[in-house]
Amino acid sequence: MAEMTLDEKLAQLYGVWVGASDDGGGDVAPHQHDLNDDVDLDALLPSGLGQVTRPFGTAPVDAAVGALSLARMQQRIVGANRLGIPSAAHEECLAGFAAWGATAYPVPLSWGASFDPALVERMARRIGGDMRSVGVHQGLAPVLDVVRDARWGRVEETIGEDPYLVATVGTAYVRGLEASGVVATLKHFVGYSASKAGRNLAPVSIGPRELGDVLLPPFEMAVREGGARSVMNSYSDLDGVPSAADRRLLTELLRETWGFDGTVVADYFAVAFLKLLHGVADTWADAAAAALEAGIDVELPTVKAFGEPLRAAVSTGAVPMELIDTALRRVLRQKAELGLLDAGWSSVPPALAGLGLADADLADADGAHADRLRGRIDLDPPGNRALARELAERAVVLVRNDGTLPLAADGADVPRVIAVIGPNADDPYAMLGCYSFPTHVVTQHPGVEMGIRIPSLLEALRAEFPGSEVRHAVGTSVDGGETDGLTEAVELAASADVVVLALGDRAGLFGRGTSGEGCDAETLALPGAQQALVDAVLDAGTPTVLALLAGRPYALGRAVSESAGIVQAFFAGEEGAGAIAGVLSGRVNPSGRLPVSIPASPGAQPTTYLAAPLARASDVSNVDPTAAFPFGHGLGYATFEWSELAGGETSIATDGAATVRLRVRNLGERAGAEVVQLYLHDPVASVVRPVQRLVGFGRVELAAGEAAVVRFTVPADLASFTSRTGERIVEPGEIVLSVGRSSGDLVSAHSVRLAGPVRVVDHRRALHPTVEIDRVGA
Repeated sequence: MAEMTLDEKLAQLYGVWVGASDDGGGDVAPHQHDLNDDVDLDALLPSGLGQVTRPFGTAPVDAAVGALSLARMQQRIVGANRLGIPSAAHEECLAGFAAWGATAYPVPLSWGASFDPALVERMARRIGGDMRSVGVHQGLAPVLDVVRDARWGRVEETIGEDPYLVATVGTAYVRGLEASGVVATLKHFVGYSASKAGRNLAPVSIGPRELGDVLLPPFEMAVREGGARSVMNSYSDLDGVPSAADRRLLTELLRETWGFDGTVVADYFAVAFLKLLHGVADTWADAAAAALEAGIDVELPTVKAFGEPLRAAVSTGAVPMELIDTALRRVLRQKAELGLLDAGWSSVPPALAGLGLADADLADADGAHADRLRGRIDLDPPGNRALARELAERAVVLVRNDGTLPLAADGADVPRVIAVIGPNADDPYAMLGCYSFPTHVVTQHPGVEMGIRIPSLLEALRAEFPGSEVRHAVGTSVDGGETDGLTEAVELAASADVVVLALGDRAGLFGRGTSGEGCDAETLALPGAQQALVDAVLDAGTPTVLALLAGRPYALGRAVSESAGIVQAFFAGEEGAGAIAGVLSGRVNPSGRLPVSIPASPGAQPTTYLAAPLARASDVSNVDPTAAFPFGHGLGYATFEWSELAGGETSIATDGAATVRLRVRNLGERAGAEVVQLYLHDPVASVVRPVQRLVGFGRVELAAGEAAVVRFTVPADLASFTSRTGERIVEPGEIVLSVGRSSGDLVSAHSVRLAGPVRVVDHRRALHPTVEIDRVGA
C-alpha cells in the first residue's frame, strides 16, 4: 500500500464488466446497458483492476474456452500493472455456478424445503469447487433475505419465511462454498425482502424488532458460524436511509459489533443508485464518498463513481485518503488469502493446468488452444447430477394426498391412462429459477442450446410409467390468460384414470416471467388462467394431482380440498422432473416441508406464519390470513408415531437451558424421514412477540420399524428478543416449548419458567439448541 499511487489504490476498489454491453444478448442485470459505460481497458489496466465481473455468466461460452479467456485476461492484467496484482473474478452461484453447461441445482427455496443443511453444504462445496477450478474466486450467494411478502418476485431466491431456517441452511451453504476456497457473499444486507407491497427495490419501513429479530439473524449466524468473507448491500432503503450509505449497518453493526473483517461489495450499480434512484447524492463523487464512508469497499459491477469522480474528490481533499486506505486494506488482505499475491502465482486455473496448460501457453493468437480445449471441462459431471437429484428429491413437498398417491403403490394397478395437463408439463425451463444460467442468459441468446440436459415433467412421467399411456394437453399458458384450450384439457382429463396438472411459474427477469427478480405479483392467485384450468379439470371428475413448479406459493382455490393430491416443487433444478415423477410413482418417499406457507386466499398479503396475535384471524376483521397449508407442513408415504413426549426442567435461570424429548417410530413398511420441529411461544413479554417461532429442528431418517429418541436442549438465549430499549434481552417469565410436525400441528407443549433478572445478551449468545438423535431399534 505504501508504494501505491492514488490511481493504483482506486483501481483495486472497482470491477469491470467486459463485454456486458456488446455481447449480442439482452440485459442480465437492471440498468446494465444504461450504466455500463464503454471501458477502455488499455487505459485502465496500467493502474490495475480489483475485480472481473461475470466472465462466465454474461454470455454462453464453453467452460474450457471461458477459463482460457479468463486466464489470458488475468495475464494481461498482471502484466499491465507495475505491482503485478491479479483481479478477483466473481460469478453468480445462487442455484449452481451460473455458467453455460454447469449443473443447475434446485433454487434456495428448495434448499429450505429439504430442511437438510448438511446436504446443502455438500452442494455448495461442489459449486465452489467447479468455480475455483476455472479461475473464479468469489460467489455472489447465498441470499439470506427472509420472506415477508410472498408477492415479492425474488421469493424463489430465498430459503423461506423463517429466520432460523434461513440462517441454518444459509450458513451451511456458506461453509460449503468457503471450504472450496471461494469467497461467499451474503446478500442482501439488509431489509430487501420487506419492501412495501412486495415490489422490487421498493422502500422498506420496518421497526427495530423486525430488523433485529427477523431480518438480521441469518446474516449474524453466517458471519459468526459460516466464516463468510464478503457481504453485499441491499438495494433498498431502511426508513429513508439507503443501505449502500448506511454506516450504522455496514460499519457499526457488521464490523464493529459482529467483528466481520471481510469485504463489503456493492450490489450492481448500488453506488450509482445513491444518485440516480435514492436522491441522496448530488454527484458521482458524493455517491462514492457516501458509500465508502458507510463501509462499501468495492463498486460493482463496473466502474462509475469509484473511478475519476472519486479520484478528483480525493485530490481536492473532499474525500480523505483514510477512507480509500481502509477499503484497500480489506481488498488486498482478501486477495492475499486467496493466494493472488503469492510469489509465483499462476493465472492458469486448476482445470486448465490439469489439461497441461501453463502460463507460457496462453498466447493463442490463432485460437489453436481454444479449439483443442473446447469441450474438455465438464461442469455437469455425474456426481453433480446425482447430488442435484438427491436434493431435488428431498425438497419436493407432498402437500395433500387423499390416498391416490403413490400411483404405483405396491399391489396397486398402475394407471392405464395418465393425462398430463398444464403449461409447465412439457417445458424444461419450468424446472429453473431466474438465476439459473439457461433462464438468466441463454434465453437472451436465441438459437443457443440450453447447455445441460433437463427433462420436462412430461418426459420424466413417460419414463417413470412405461406401462401407462401418458397423454398431454397444454390447457393454457402460464400467464397469457387463454381459455380456448380448456375444452381439450377437460376432454383429456375425463378420458384418463388420473390427471397430473402441471402448473406454476415461468422464471424470468424484470417482467419477463411470473417469478424472479423484478417479477412481482399483485396477488397470490395462480398466474393467467391457470385457476380456471384447475376448476375445469376438477369438474371433469377424474382424480387430479396438482404438480406445482413455481418460485412462490400460490392460493389454489378448490384444489385445497377437492384435488386428489398436491405436490409442490420450488424450481427443483435439472433433476427436478425425475424427482417429482418419483414422488408421484412412490419410488421416492417425499420428506420435504414447506419453507413458506401456502395461502388460502390470494389477497391476504403480506402474511407469514411468524405472526403476532393481531396478525392472525380475529373477530374484528373480515380478512382471514390463515394459511391453507402452514410453514413446516409436509406429508410422506410412511407413518410416524410420536410418543413419550416429555419436557425436563420446569424452571431454569435466564442463563440456563431446558430439555424436550420424544420418541419417533416409523410404523410404515419402507424407510422415510420425519422432520421434528421445535417451536417457542412466549405468552407474556414486554413487547409483542410472534405466537410461534421455530428455534430448532431435527431431520430423522428411519428404516421401516426403526425408532429414535430425539432430544432438544434449549438454551434460554433462544428466547431472547429486541427490547424496548433496543438491547437484546432474555427476560424472566413463562415460555412454552412445543415439538410439531409443522407450525400448525404442534404435538406437545412444555411450559418452562425463566427465573432471575433480565439478562442482556449480544452476538455471542447461543444460536441453536443441541439436537441429539439416538436410534433405539424397533
